[in-house]
Amino acid sequence: MPMWQIYHPESVFSESDKQELAGKITAIYESFLPRFYVNVFFHSIPKDGLFIGGEVANDFVRVTIDHIARSIDDPEMQQQFLVGCSRVLEPYVAGRGYRWELHVDDTPFDLWMINGLKPPHPGTPAELKWRSENRPSTY
Repeated sequence: MPMWQIYHPESVFSESDKQELAGKITAIYESFLPRFYVNVFFHSIPKDGLFIGGEVANDFVRVTIDHIARSIDDPEMQQQFLVGCSRVLEPYVAGRGYRWELHVDDTPFDLWMINGLKPPHPGTPAELKWRSENRPSTY
């Protein structure tokens, strides 16, 4: 699953911004993953609750992305992915005057479960079923 965690000052995102951004993030993956694999968490940080280099940073948004369902091994594809993420995020952060940073971690596929089930391997009939039903099921 891609799990996006977005740490931000309290006033950065409205409720509609969050809904819109979560939809755009999901769209990055929907051509090759079940939609329900995509998790987006917004973590509101109170004023003076974030520090960079020992200094208060009330103008900073931090995005961490955990990839489990797929890994991006090709350096060119990695850069394309980061550019795509930037395209989605920039209007909400840099476009509003916020500094921002993101990174991507890869977690081994074998160390992942959903509702107690091991997710099916990519491209298998079971994964196609999960995509079409947009939910986990036994296989």
